[in-house]
Formats: sequence, C-alpha cells, structure tokens
Amino acid sequence: MIPKGELAAPEFGRVWINSSGLTLAELHGRAVLIDFWDYTCVNCLRTLPYVIEWDKRYREKGLTIIGVHAPEFSFARQPGLVRQAVAELGVTYPVVLDNNYEIWRNFQNRFWPAKYLIDREGFVRFLHFGEGRYAEAEAAIQELLREINPAIELPGLLPPLRDTDVPGAACYPTTPELYLGYARGQLGNREGFQRDQAADYKLPQEPPNDVPSLAGPWTAQAEFLETAVGDSEPASRLVLPYLGKEVNLVMAPVANARDGAEFLVRLRQDGAPLEPADAGADVEFTPEGESIVRVRAAKMYRLVANTTFGNRRLELETAQAGLGLFAFTFTTCTAE
Repeated sequence: MIPKGELAAPEFGRVWINSSGLTLAELHGRAVLIDFWDYTCVNCLRTLPYVIEWDKRYREKGLTIIGVHAPEFSFARQPGLVRQAVAELGVTYPVVLDNNYEIWRNFQNRFWPAKYLIDREGFVRFLHFGEGRYAEAEAAIQELLREINPAIELPGLLPPLRDTDVPGAACYPTTPELYLGYARGQLGNREGFQRDQAADYKLPQEPPNDVPSLAGPWTAQAEFLETAVGDSEPASRLVLPYLGKEVNLVMAPVANARDGAEFLVRLRQDGAPLEPADAGADVEFTPEGESIVRVRAAKMYRLVANTTFGNRRLELETAQAGLGLFAFTFTTCTAE
C-alpha cells in the first residue's frame, strides 16, 4: 500500500458508458478503483472477472469502479464497438472512453491492464500493472473501505477464479505479443513488408520461430495485415511457429470489406486441423472436420487452447479479401 496523502489522483473523462460523467470530486468519501483496459487485450480480459466480482461485492459498501477504455487499435475508438463489448462482457460499472489518452497521460500510465486504487480523500493508495495479485488488490480495497467505515462487514477474499491463478501454477516463457502491421511488426519473409500495397508473398522454406511468415496475397498496413486479392495464389496464408499454450488473434473486417461481411479462416496446427480438445472458444468444426473461425466483428478471437505448453506451428488461411489481422497474444500458465 502507498502511504496516505502521498500521491494525488488526477481527474478524468468525457464520454461514458453505463453512467453519466463522473469526477473524483463528486466521489469524495468513496474508494475508487481505476482500471485501464482495452476490450481486445487478453490480459485485460483475464483480469475482468475479478473486477466484475469486486463491483458486485463492494459497490454498495463504498467502492466505485471506473473502467478507463484506452484503445490499442484504431477500430477500438468507435463508441459503438466498445458499448457492444461492455454489454457482451457483462460490465455494468461505469466505463469512460479515453480515445485520446488524456486520462492515460494524466495518470502517467504505460500498461494494459493497470489498476489504481484511490482512497476517500482522492489519493492513490495501491497500484498494479498486468495480471495477478488479485487477493492483494482485494485486501487493499477492503482496507480502504474500513477506513471509511471501521464497523463495516466484509466477505472473505475471493478464491482464485481459474486453476492457473492458484499459487503453484506453472508459468513458462512464451512467444511475445506479435504486432502484425509494419509500424511495430516484423515478418519471416526475406523480402519483408511490401508497405501499403497488395503483393504476393512467398513462404520461406523454413519459416522462423516466433515471427509470422506470409504466403499469397496480402496488403501490409501500418497497423495490420490485410488479406488481399492476388495473382499467384487464391488464398492468403500465414504461418507461425510459436511457443505457448493458448493463442489469441485480434481480427476485424477493414474499411473496404462490405457491411455485414463474414470471413471464414481455416486453422491448422502442426499440419492438421485442431483437435477439439485444443480448440479455442471461437473455433468451429465443419462436417469435414476442418477447424475454422468466423470473423464478423472487430475483437480478439480465441484460436488455440492446447492442453499442454509447447512448441507448435499454427497456420491460418482465407480466400476472402478485406480481413485485418492486428496482433497475436499467447498465454503461458498451466495448472499443475
């Protein structure tokens, strides 16, 4: 915990979901938890069940949670997409849109997710970046609530909500987050990115580890790779040898895709369709046994949920132009 009175919290926000505009001044006397997040961020989504449960437990006891939505990708600046995600994820506490990173800069924040716990006098008393430390964060919430009302009755701390959050879970080094646009990404193809133009890529004979390699028609944009229409191959393919347990991919129909477009992306792992036990939550299976993902909306898609951690080769393929691929993320922990 940060000592009382040392770090004053800045004010926030303009465009709100689930609430009219709030200020710290009007929340004086309550504990306030600020959660910086993005609805496409896997680490944010993994912390969300705890934040939602804290809201249910402590809102009536003196805690206000405010989700500050700071978009990592340009499409996530659209209020309609954020509202849809907030509803689908079951978030009922106030969410403020920080499209220009004003609140982010005021807090001097650098991370998704990031939590700042503010006491009844407006001072930051606890902060944490990334996943984990859930029991410690909840204990800090309870401490601030007891400062408001020493006689308050509070429940016991939440038990871990996932097996991988239990002390003793095994966490390994994994392939790092991979951005797919040329501004922050890299390719395994020898020719590199052919910027801002449709090009037919040739798959390397031995695609390197931990970096995507392309085959067929793609357009490399600053923020994403876009499936294109090419001459040499009918489909856009991406190959990624990776190290990890689970694989997620942010995908979205991009500007030139027709309204209501549905993209079918075929997945193969180690040369074969995914096994049902290793399929992510967004994977479907065709009658022929192929593993596919249907992309209709701009969000993070859960592709792979292997039962074990290890080195594998993932392949994605689609014959439809106008699909944007933004970033891969990987999870590392397994319950033992």
